[in-house]
This record gives sequence, C-alpha cells and structure tokens, in this order.
Amino acid sequence: MKGKVAMVTGANGGLGSHVTQALLDAGATVIGVSQKIQPSEFHGPLFTAIPGDIATPAGAKKVADTAVTRFGRLDIVVHTVGGFAGGQPVAETDDATFQRMLQLNLNSAFFLLRAVIPTLRHTGDGRIIAIGSRAALEPGAGVGAYSCSKAALVALIRSIALENQDAGLTANVILPGTIDTPANRRAMPNADLRQWVQPQRIASLIVWLASESGRDVNGAAIPVYGSAL
Repeated sequence: MKGKVAMVTGANGGLGSHVTQALLDAGATVIGVSQKIQPSEFHGPLFTAIPGDIATPAGAKKVADTAVTRFGRLDIVVHTVGGFAGGQPVAETDDATFQRMLQLNLNSAFFLLRAVIPTLRHTGDGRIIAIGSRAALEPGAGVGAYSCSKAALVALIRSIALENQDAGLTANVILPGTIDTPANRRAMPNADLRQWVQPQRIASLIVWLASESGRDVNGAAIPVYGSAL
C-alpha cells in the first residue's frame, strides 16, 4: 500500500479504528474522517485527521476538497459510518428514527462518494469499500428503518461499480453480522460473543479488497457473518 492515499470515514469508531490501523500497517497514507477526530489518535506521519460531517452535501464536499487539496489524489475510500435503531415494527416507527437511519446509513455514503468519485476515477485503479449489514439482505422484524437504509446502500454501491468500471474503479460493500465493538457489548451485555464478527478480520478483508489482489472483485455484496449462520 506504499504510496496509496486512503480515506476512512468513521476512522476512530469501533470498526473504523481497526480499518485505519490496518491500512497504516500496510503502508498507506490514511486520512481519518469523523465529526470529532484528533491527529494524536493514531501514531506516525502517515495519518492525517480531517474532522467533518459527511451527512450533509456541503460537509461531504468540504471533506473531499480538503483531502484532495492536501494530498493531490485519492486511491481508496473506506466508508464505515453508520448507525442502528430498532425495536419497533414499521407501523410504530416514528419519522425521526426513519430519517436518522437514512441520514447515517445512506445519505452520508451518497454525499461523500458523489464528491470523491471524480478524483478516484483519475487513479486508474481506485477502490470504494463500504460497510453495510447482514440486515440489508436478511431484514428482520423490528428493524425496518435500519434494513431499508442498508439495503439502499447496497444498491448505491452496485450502481457506482457499474458506472465506473471503465475507469478501473471498483466498489464493493461488506455485509457483517454483529461486530464485536465496545458499543455492541454495552448494548447486548448477555450476548454470545463467540458468534460475533471480529473487527480485525473485516479490516483484513478491506485491506485485501483495496490491494492489487482485490482488483477483480467489483459490485459485490460480501457476507461476513461469523459463526451465526
């Protein structure tokens, strides 16, 4: 990954921190994006922090423009930003919850990727990797708003893959089961952690997809369910 410039959204989150560190370990220059992020959160000269809100068109464009101005290029964009809400059937889901799921899981991806695709096309082998959810393909009761927003993310990534294959740009989405993060442990203290997906394994998959070895994978929705099949 030496010489590659990667952007990771949600870079200091439960999964994003592992992705950021894995890309740094692979030799990439990494731009970490989050609403609140400090340069000191990751060590070494290859890390740069860009605070910003990518869930708005202006905020996403500002982040993209700042990154390109500073580095002159982008090779890899990994989008890990997202959120979860559930527990109510669709008939009882309020407007605020539905809009929040769209904002976190779909709008942020749409606004950011729209802003960075022109730059990624110039590299000749750009990579987009997004984090979706198993619920995008296997929706369950009580998670209608969340499942809809993640299913829409899959459609977005597949459209991007088809639209940009002429430029050598690939776009894929990973669909994890429950990830072993601090937030999920707090939310589900009695869960069987042995069935959860380890974030380091997702990070390793992302590094592979971003590498030369992953160039033939495009438009894929990749299941990473752990042992909870």
